[in-house]
Amino acid sequence: MVRTPLTPEEHERGERLGRLLREARGGRSMAEIAASAGISAETLRKIETGRAPTPAFFTVAALSRVLGLSMDELAGLCSPAAVGSV
Repeated sequence: MVRTPLTPEEHERGERLGRLLREARGGRSMAEIAASAGISAETLRKIETGRAPTPAFFTVAALSRVLGLSMDELAGLCSPAAVGSV
């Protein structure tokens, strides 16, 4: 199966998600958060840096749970309409 290339907007949305997760992590280590969410530290690093702009739903759900973020809040902050408000 060939994956359709991501649009610039999708890349930007992934970068916003990464910034939000990194900010929510604060001083906690990447390894600690990743282990608590059941993912590898490398996966979290890729998400936070925007190199994985479209992480799986369950990955984002696990990270939001560990970081105390609501999925609604994340979705709203990552939407195109939120660009000017972030």
